Amino acid sequence: MTEPDALEPRELHAWIGFLAAAHLLEHEIERQLKRDGDLSHPEFEVLVKLAMAEDRRLRMSDLARQVMVSKSRLTYQVTQLERDGLVRRTACGNDRRAVWAELTDAGADALTKVRPGHRKVVRENLIDVLTPAELETLGTAFARVAARLHNRPARPAASD
Repeated sequence: MTEPDALEPRELHAWIGFLAAAHLLEHEIERQLKRDGDLSHPEFEVLVKLAMAEDRRLRMSDLARQVMVSKSRLTYQVTQLERDGLVRRTACGNDRRAVWAELTDAGADALTKVRPGHRKVVRENLIDVLTPAELETLGTAFARVAARLHNRPARPAASD
């Protein structure tokens, strides 16, 4: 007897394909970033977000939202990047509770070093494998999934 919420074969095919592709692509990106710049993928994402920000800096809370990690996880990543001289933290003058994360020149140099390899991995293992129509469909579909997850209300805490 089939469970009422069981995935149909085409749904299961899509889900398994997504999982395999996402895990394998993540692994290739991690290898390239470690090899070319001794960075993790999450650290790379922090550097990219800071490079794109006005004055190459963001409040830590805004940065956490943009890289979609918890504040504690971001604090760990920024601490590692700060230790390596790629990011610096400074107090936010008008809000004593806020802290800026700012990309240093060394951080910008690290991005310059790893970006060509990163783009190559993404292009060879995703972009070049798909047709333009598939890319459009994939982009639209995953944007819709992300929007749904992003707008999902927080779950109430489980009661004991």
